[in-house]
Amino acid sequence: MTNNPEVLRSKHLGETAGALSAGLNKWVEWLCAALLAVMIIDVGVGAFGRYLIELPVTWSEELARYLMIWAALLAVSCGVARREHVAVTALLDKLSKNARRQAGMAIDVLGFAFFAFLGYFGIDMTAQGATQYATIFEMTMWLPFAAVPVSSALVCVQLVLTGIRDFTLGTAPATLVKEAQ
Repeated sequence: MTNNPEVLRSKHLGETAGALSAGLNKWVEWLCAALLAVMIIDVGVGAFGRYLIELPVTWSEELARYLMIWAALLAVSCGVARREHVAVTALLDKLSKNARRQAGMAIDVLGFAFFAFLGYFGIDMTAQGATQYATIFEMTMWLPFAAVPVSSALVCVQLVLTGIRDFTLGTAPATLVKEAQ
């Protein structure tokens, strides 16, 4: 244990970033669960209406599509927060622990750049969606399209928070924690 103020500040920063990441992730997970619950009810109503009472519930399929898009895109930030995102580790497993850590940081930087790019262009896409209308619902497409910039922003925030946590606390991303062979 050290009394070095720099080390203590760094550790505090990492713990704070980790706590913020975990708290944000908790809310996003609850939102994803709620969206999935509504989607399950929606699909059930659609199937019940179509096959049991032979009354077409035309809106259920489109609503399920929008709910699924939002839930799937929001869930990406949950994967990032838990360091459970898709990664190919065959080459990384052959690297030393320090090299794996550096590769993980480089992957995070590239991921941040990609999602920042996606979010930036998603804002324009959402603005254009304000002039397009949904097939069944009398609403513009800005709300379904907003899933792209919102989820991209959440991923960027999670990448920054988990990066700070991992860098300051000296931990490697979960996909890279195997000891070097």
